Amino acid sequence: MKVLFIVNDCNPEWASVPLLGYFFYDALSKLVDMTLVTHERNKLALEKVRSKRKIHYIEEDPRVSNYYKYMNKYVFSRWNNWPLSHVLSYPVYAEFNQKVYSQFKGEVTEGKYDIVHALTPILPRYPIKIHKACGKKTPFIIGPVNGGLPFPKSFGDVAKKEAVFFNFLRYFSILLPGYKATYKKANTVLAGSSYTQKLLEDMFVIYPPKLKLFFENGIPSEFLSRQRIKNDRPENVLFHLLFVGRLVPYKGADMIISALGDMAPGIKKKIILTIVGDGPEKMNLQQQVEDLHLEEQVRFTGWVDHKKTLEYYRDADVFCFPSVREFGGAVVLEAMAAGLPCIVVNHGGISEYVTSETGFKIEPVSRGHIISAIKDNVERLMYDIQLRSRLSQRAIIRAGEFEWGNKAKQIVTIYQQALA
Repeated sequence: MKVLFIVNDCNPEWASVPLLGYFFYDALSKLVDMTLVTHERNKLALEKVRSKRKIHYIEEDPRVSNYYKYMNKYVFSRWNNWPLSHVLSYPVYAEFNQKVYSQFKGEVTEGKYDIVHALTPILPRYPIKIHKACGKKTPFIIGPVNGGLPFPKSFGDVAKKEAVFFNFLRYFSILLPGYKATYKKANTVLAGSSYTQKLLEDMFVIYPPKLKLFFENGIPSEFLSRQRIKNDRPENVLFHLLFVGRLVPYKGADMIISALGDMAPGIKKKIILTIVGDGPEKMNLQQQVEDLHLEEQVRFTGWVDHKKTLEYYRDADVFCFPSVREFGGAVVLEAMAAGLPCIVVNHGGISEYVTSETGFKIEPVSRGHIISAIKDNVERLMYDIQLRSRLSQRAIIRAGEFEWGNKAKQIVTIYQQALA
């Protein structure tokens, strides 16, 4: 099966969407005859792992390149907001989109490829022009796309910190030529969450079987393990609590610290909380730790390479990730793969990964409610070893469904259905 795989963000050395794009590409390229089309900014990293695989790099005009560098340095680093980034990034994507169409429309029209699959951007906000070259014999597939999740009503203060006033820019997509036609023309649209699936139904009036639920995230096979390591724990520490993620307001690391601060002195002394990640909230979180006199209980690692995080998962007992607005949340799957019961907020994509057999889901009633529930669940798991063991075993089984090799096989089945 010959597949033209369009992934403008595809990089094994970066995080978030580019790394996700690479995982999809790496797994699928083992099962089909794939031609990857990606941006030239990914070339240096991809050439290190290319082997004999076919990759076509889309070159960037110097003016667009300078614009992208300026936006990264002065805008994206200051305003961490998806709708704003989406609008300001459009000139960069538009050039890529047009060049992909110009360079591949002939081959697609002639039927050189059995499938044309556009993966990124993950946000369902841009048109994909190559659909115009896909005829009846060449299915066009989009996704999984994910996004659009609102903040819970009780977290308006967090929404303001995340510059929610820019959210009106989401309607910018409607003005883009070919945006609606992209989704109407697609043979299959993969939605990365139940929320996004409903969003796409309402926006484009498309339904199953054309519209399919297909969770965006997966896990590398090496993360699936019951192996445990204990790294230099003080003798009095019985319990290791872990958070992995960007340190931004909506991820909720501050609520874990507050929950730890609310515990009885005899209990909190037996707990270590490790916060893996970096971001603009780091200084505020460190100050919170000092104010609550938790310096001996909380440690910050800073940014850690993706493969290195596996060591932290294997040293921990429970994973806590109370993000109140999470599209994908791959870290939750990684924690489950390492056998960690998970404590999450029941809102967005992560609540679809975690079940009652693998952890606890907290309703986003209020900040106080989440803090109290984290405290209660941590203390329960700390002392109920049988419960912890049962959740751990189920978590590994559940995570196995999301292993990249398994996800790639599911995608190939979707290709076959589209061709049929």
